[in-house]
Amino acid sequence: MRPSPPPDYLAGYPAHLVEPVRRAIAAGRLGEILMKKYPQAHDVRTDKALYDYVLAVKAAHLRNAPQPSKVAFDGKLQSLRQALGTHTKIARVQGGKLKTKREIHIASIFRDMPPEFLRMIVAHEIAHLKEGEHDKAFYQLCTHIEPDYFQLEFDLRAYLCHLAAGGPPLWVAEVGASAS
Repeated sequence: MRPSPPPDYLAGYPAHLVEPVRRAIAAGRLGEILMKKYPQAHDVRTDKALYDYVLAVKAAHLRNAPQPSKVAFDGKLQSLRQALGTHTKIARVQGGKLKTKREIHIASIFRDMPPEFLRMIVAHEIAHLKEGEHDKAFYQLCTHIEPDYFQLEFDLRAYLCHLAAGGPPLWVAEVGASAS
C-alpha cells in the first residue's frame, strides 16, 4: 500500500504566496526563516495555564461571550480530526433545566510553538463562542481579537508544511520543563 501524500496546508492560497514557501522547503531554509521571524516558544505548558490564557484573551476581547467550562491541550486532535482546535457545545439535562457546557481543545502541537501562533488559534476558538460558522463575521471577530490573524495563520500553515516535508520541529527545546 502506498503512503498517502502529506496534507497540503497551503491549498487555496494564491501561487505567488505558496511558491516562495515551496522553494524555502526545497532549499531546507523554511525552518531558519520561521525561527528568525518567531524566535521563541511561549511558556503556556499546562492545561491550567492554557485555561487561564484563554480566559484572559476572552476577557480582553469578548466579555459578553459565554465562558468555556474546559480548555485543554489535546494530543489526538490533529491526527484524528485533522483539526488544530475545536470548540464544542454540550447540552445536558440537569433536573428540569437544560445546561450547556462549552469546551475548547487545542492540538498539543501548540505547546511547542511561538506565542503568536498560540494567540492565533485561541482567537479562532474563542471567536466560535460568539460565531458558529466560518463566515465574514467570524473572521472579522478573529481579526478584532488578533489583528495579524491571517498572516499568522499563513505562517502556521507554512510551518505545518515544513513538518509534513520531514523538517524538524522548531521551538521544542526553547522552553524548559517548568510548568506555569
